Amino acid sequence: MSDAHAPRARLRLNVAHSSWELIWSHVHRVLVVNLGVAAANLPLFAALQAWHEPWRYPLLFGPLLLLLPGPSLAAAFAYFDAAGPDGTAPVRLYARAYRRLFGRAVRVSAPFLLVATAAAAEVAVLGSTPAGAVLVPMAAVVGVVAALAWVVALAAEARERTGRPVYLLAPYLVVRHAPMSLFHLALLGGGLLLVNQAPLAGLAVVPGCVLFVVWHHCRSHPLPGGTTPWHSPRNATN
Repeated sequence: MSDAHAPRARLRLNVAHSSWELIWSHVHRVLVVNLGVAAANLPLFAALQAWHEPWRYPLLFGPLLLLLPGPSLAAAFAYFDAAGPDGTAPVRLYARAYRRLFGRAVRVSAPFLLVATAAAAEVAVLGSTPAGAVLVPMAAVVGVVAALAWVVALAAEARERTGRPVYLLAPYLVVRHAPMSLFHLALLGGGLLLVNQAPLAGLAVVPGCVLFVVWHHCRSHPLPGGTTPWHSPRNATN
């Protein structure tokens, strides 16, 4: 029989059952976090939709930025901790983590948001002054470090690391692992841009994926003295 008449081999997609479980567990975690972050920040999204220049309304957007994003991000990190690197967790664990971490997340968020806001204001004010060429880059670096340290501090707070040292250790970790921090900056900035351009599609896909990567890196490089939550006796009973 010639090669032209030989039977063609059929292409088969062989994926192990464990691989499907791993894919589904990741999709499940991302969807839960996306839903939780979107629901927790609905007032902020509504305000941004109604007022397109938020810096002109500090009395409105200041409390919203302080009270909403921090607890939702801390709850997302706590949910990833509860699920572990390969598993899933019930949706109610996100709501429980949000209630449990709300007060601590607000306290952690306050100094970092204050520094980041002050740095952004300095960039805006000093940009057109003669000293702007020197002071604007410095203020921009301070603002970026404060914003990234805020996310790292929330991840640490979700792991039950409490106390004032987190305000010093989080910026230290950001500066020490500068390449990882720049990668986080690109991820978070790109995520915010996608959500801004396509809010519904962005919120349905982006937050969980970006926060999962940040959580994984924070887990790989914890704050000094930190412990992984699923090995912690305190979290084992939650």
